Order: sequence, then structure tokens, then C-alpha cells
Amino acid sequence: MSRQSPPRPNRSELSAEELQRYARHLILPEVGVEGQRRLHAARVLVVGAGGLGSPAALYLAAAGVGVLGLVDADAVELSNLQRQILHGTAAVGTSKLASARARLRDVNPGVELVLHETRLTSANALDILGGYDVVLDGSDNFPTRYLVNDACALLGKPDVYGSIFRFDGQASVFWAARGPCYRCLYREPPPPEMVPSCAEGGVLGVLPGIVGSLQALEALKLILGVGDSLVGRLVLFDALRMRFRELTLEKDPDCPLCGARPSIRALMDYEAFCGVGPAAPRPEAELEVEARALEAELRTTEPPLLVDVREPFEWEICRIPGSVLIPLGELPRRVAELAPGAAVVTVCHTGVRSLDAARFLRSRGVARARSLRGGVAAWADQVDRSMARY
Repeated sequence: MSRQSPPRPNRSELSAEELQRYARHLILPEVGVEGQRRLHAARVLVVGAGGLGSPAALYLAAAGVGVLGLVDADAVELSNLQRQILHGTAAVGTSKLASARARLRDVNPGVELVLHETRLTSANALDILGGYDVVLDGSDNFPTRYLVNDACALLGKPDVYGSIFRFDGQASVFWAARGPCYRCLYREPPPPEMVPSCAEGGVLGVLPGIVGSLQALEALKLILGVGDSLVGRLVLFDALRMRFRELTLEKDPDCPLCGARPSIRALMDYEAFCGVGPAAPRPEAELEVEARALEAELRTTEPPLLVDVREPFEWEICRIPGSVLIPLGELPRRVAELAPGAAVVTVCHTGVRSLDAARFLRSRGVARARSLRGGVAAWADQVDRSMARY
């Protein structure tokens, strides 16, 4: 694949329709006709058409960005609709990019859409990102965040970063040519077992709308050359307290990517770097049991005791028959309820909290404690398809 740019729209003059469409831009001295021309000439890539990418893409299209690229390989799921406002109920089961194309064309048919229906990888990232002026990272996992950061640094492009979890959000601009990069802030990824997903921890639906809009704002400011960008600053948003805080970020002189003596000069295997993916060994695999294997064990004359460590509101949604509820926070004071020699299988939503619980129980003498790998989500997929999902 050649690293060629998508076509840059040739729009030296605004049409009568565009003058009307962008009228509220044109009366801003910081934008005006010249600024709108810059937007028309700009190329922005949005990585991910999900929670963050949805509001960002909508506002970038509405603003008149000339070429808007999107990278995503997923299909729309019903659980996406609580926060991924690009998509509607009719799109469930279809490609996210097909859904996004229909919505964005309706928002602004004058924007050139470039759809990359693929997963961003080390093999294709430089070719895809190389065709754009600004990259907006709407990904939801650490391997892609490091990949986007490294590719942007190697290409000399700004990475407009955002992340969300539960009620908290972050936003910044990582631009190695002018300030710190993502690795200056997070040199190493956290252990994968310590990283709960949105499916595990949840996210308030409106939160990605706020953070994704901040990302779109930063991208527009970079294109227009106005205001103070978030280069060298990290904005932290606490939705519960409606509070914004700001941290100053410094370039790490020893950063392996953008420091004085860089050691990273090419893209790498980011799933291996972050300790995830099929090639990465699962830590303490003997602590886990697969859903179908557990189903077989439950049919024996001496089935294991199922201890559900989720919260009561999750328990009310769904549960495996015969399990008992001991929320993870209560486990330390209730561990005496479990006999040291008992065969115990801990259960949560996707297997993260339950793995922590199994480790804890073993440390407290419950030597036969294990965790249901994948949690009730895996049970619903592999054993009981009638189980409610969330």
C-alpha cells in the first residue's frame, strides 16, 4: 500500500450554499472565509467510530473539514447505542463505517469521506495515517493508543488523544515535534489484568460526547491555527463533580520515542508490548475455568460453589443459577464463610474482578479457588443464550 494522501478538495471559493452553511463560522474573526478555506483543505483521520469517534466525526463533518477519514472494523451492537451517537437502532448488525457514512453524508454532503474498514495495525498504520494532517484517537484499548502515538510521532503528526471510563475522561494533544508524546506520560502500559474495559466498569453515555467534542475542538484549533492547544497539557474531567482539572506535561528527555536518544524507530507488535492478544500467555492460567468446563463440573455430584463478586445491581440483571452473591468489596470480611478446602469458582461480568477475587481467596487459604474466564458474558455466549446481557 502506498502512503498517498486522500484527494485534497480544490475549493478556492465558497459557494452560495457554503456561505450560508458556515455563516456562524464566517462571522468569527478567528475563522472567517480564510479559516473556512483551511478547514476545506484539511484532512483529518478519526481512529474508531465508537463513543469518542461519534461526536468528533459529527462535529468535524459539520465544520466542513474537507477530507474526513474513519478507521474501524466493527459492526454496530445494541449495547453501543447508549453512547455511540453516529449509529441508530436500524444499523444494529451492520458495519459501523456504513452506518457512519450514511449519517455523516446527511450532516454534510460536501465532506469527502474516506473509509478504512480495517483494524489499525503496525503493518498499515503508517500508510493510513500518512495521508492526513491531524489524527484523532478515539480508540478504547492500550495497544491502539500506543500504535497511534508512535505512528504519529514517526510521521511528525499531532495525535489528538481522548479516553473515558465510568465518569472520568481525559484529553490532550500529543505532538512529539512540539511537545511530549503519549509515552512521555505513560512509559509502559499497565498490566492487562488491571485494565477493566467499559463492558466491565461501565461508562456514562454522555461522557464520550463531552470528551469527543473536546477532541474535535482541538483538531479544529490545530487546523485553524488559533487558541492554545492541549500540547503539553492533560485535561482531566470528573463528570460526577462537574470538575475540570489540568496537568502540565513535560517532554521526557529519556523517552524511547521522542527523547534525546530515541530507541524506537519503527512500529512494533503492540499487543505483545501491552501483554494482550493470542500470542501473550495468560498469567496464572490455572486460576481460570472455561464456561463449558464449568457447566460440566456443575453437573457432577460435587459441584463447585459459585461466588458472584459483582455488585447487587448487576446480580439483579442476571446470574448463574445456584451462585451466591459476595461483592468484591465485601470479600475480605466474609472470606470466613468459605471453607478452606472448598472448590470455589468466582464470577463477575467479564472475568477481571473474579480473577482478582480468586487470587485473594487463594492467598487466604482457599486453595481450590478459580475464576470463570470471561464471566457471565462468556456464560451467556457459550452456555445459556437466554441469559440477559448488559
